[in-house]
Amino acid sequence: MNTKRWIALGAAVLLLVFSIGINTIISIFKTDFFSNFDSLMATQPEVLETVVEPGDFDKRIALITVNGVIQDVGSSSPFSAVEYDHQLMLTQLENILYDDSIQGIVLSVNSPGGGAIESAEFHELLVQIKEERNIPIYVSMGSMAASGGYYISAPADKIYAHRETITGSIGVIMQSYNFSDLAETLGIKFETIKSGAHKDMFSGVRDTTAEEKAMMQEMINDSYEQFVDVVEQGRGMSEAEVKKVADGRIVGGSQAIKAGLVDELGGLDDAIASIRADYGLEDAELFEYETGFGGDLSSILGMKIGSFFGPSPEERMLTKLMSSYDAPRMMYLYGEF
Repeated sequence: MNTKRWIALGAAVLLLVFSIGINTIISIFKTDFFSNFDSLMATQPEVLETVVEPGDFDKRIALITVNGVIQDVGSSSPFSAVEYDHQLMLTQLENILYDDSIQGIVLSVNSPGGGAIESAEFHELLVQIKEERNIPIYVSMGSMAASGGYYISAPADKIYAHRETITGSIGVIMQSYNFSDLAETLGIKFETIKSGAHKDMFSGVRDTTAEEKAMMQEMINDSYEQFVDVVEQGRGMSEAEVKKVADGRIVGGSQAIKAGLVDELGGLDDAIASIRADYGLEDAELFEYETGFGGDLSSILGMKIGSFFGPSPEERMLTKLMSSYDAPRMMYLYGEF
């Protein structure tokens, strides 16, 4: 490495050491260090609250932000940050379930969707909150709230979207790489010993048979019908009305209103103002959750360290193609694989 690169690397290391020191000192003062050593060393972040708009503490509105792919890829730590932390999201919803001071939820969604299971877990907790707490849930869609992003929005009492918001994409997808032709060109042969004819189906090392495609299509269809049911129940629509737009198509905000998927055009401020006016929450405190790890600093550190030691984009793509251990799975996802 040249001198400039060494200097930059040294700065990143110093920043990392400083971050670890600050987090450790804060943890010591916030906890009984000796009796809670295990919790201090744990990687699960502590859920904190930040007041966005001060007001009545006994009558509060929770602002929940869903940003990124809805997928359980682990939690943030002092060394790295994840864009979407699924377990943290579930913890936030569980807190709301048992916090009587919270009288409303504004869900800010900017997501292309994600895993079918993760989307369902999020949705089920929202429905449980509605049924057990009987509090309103308003959604503000950002630039995208598609597929799983719409799945988790469906139970809301009112949905706002921008005219330019990409939403819809109601459906299920399962994808895999088939690199058998590439392997043959490179002289790579796959030797497989399996207990049944279909044990290596959709593995990418051979073509999928018509029978196997039919098997997977049956699974996809079942998950699709579940998605349609969620929209029916959440939006008060008939099955026929939902299926008119539930063919995977994306729609803009205005189209979504015509289709019955969205209620009004507007942004986050409009959703907050509306839930206040509709439910007598004008004086309610608005707060949001955060983690104790300092996400911004973690993101900076992760970016800096990754730029020095991480692989190039081409190397990451090749690694994903040839050595990924994740099996294909059903996704409520639009726009990326």
